[in-house]
Amino acid sequence: MTPEDYVQQKAAASGSSFYYAFLFLPKPRRAAITAFYAFCREVDDVVDEVSDSGVAHTKLAWWQNEVRQAFAGQPSHPVMKALMPHVPVYDLRQEQFQAVIQGCQMDLEQTRYLDYPGLQRYCHLVAGVVGEVSARIFGQTDARTTDYAHTLGQAFQLTNIIRDVGEDAMRGRIYLPVNELQQFDVKAHEVLQRVHSDRFVKLMQFQAERAHALYDRALSLLPAADLRAQKPGLMMASIYRTLLREIEHENFQVLHQRISLTPLRKLWLAWKVQALGRV
Repeated sequence: MTPEDYVQQKAAASGSSFYYAFLFLPKPRRAAITAFYAFCREVDDVVDEVSDSGVAHTKLAWWQNEVRQAFAGQPSHPVMKALMPHVPVYDLRQEQFQAVIQGCQMDLEQTRYLDYPGLQRYCHLVAGVVGEVSARIFGQTDARTTDYAHTLGQAFQLTNIIRDVGEDAMRGRIYLPVNELQQFDVKAHEVLQRVHSDRFVKLMQFQAERAHALYDRALSLLPAADLRAQKPGLMMASIYRTLLREIEHENFQVLHQRISLTPLRKLWLAWKVQALGRV
């Protein structure tokens, strides 16, 4: 299996909404974003699939070194072998890859966030930076597009957090800020025991409103000059925001199930953006 085959299989197997946006890209850009997405999946899987935190720390340290070696011209993992030819083309930086790994390390060291600014730091590393890299690969020409991409990445991450409250609780993690749990009188043990209540719904409505505000802000920040190039990000925005609205429609029944969109619906939403040029 070639490195290119490896990253393609990694991206396709995830079933992620991102994959549907990649389908509409020209081949060179599609190859670059697929390799970058496979990298993100590799390091994220360390946190989700390795139960021993010591082993997970060791694996992430290995990835930190692998990134350093790859940028020094000696990649060993198929993902980095597939990714490195694209680095000079799109001016990608080592610190961006290290930031994603750092965000995954936070998952091993922290299971609560006291307030939203603390959560924002995490979202910056695991999603904002990912948005910035993606925008460059998609064809960014205007420096202002970086703010759009970073804000949109954070909106995606908040949507993921809302969707995954139940799954995260089973891992002992609560990403909802502690002071906001207190604000809506939702106890941490209720989340961990996956107790649905009117108080929980109000808390989640508050989170959803914040995510919608981020989507609106991101879209307002996208310069007209990069509107065409950033269509893949707009496709993801359409898919993720539709998912958020679906979760709202289901009254935030996220503690015992994973609400998702069908592959056909994701493809349809992506195609609509491709055809109409807007969300």
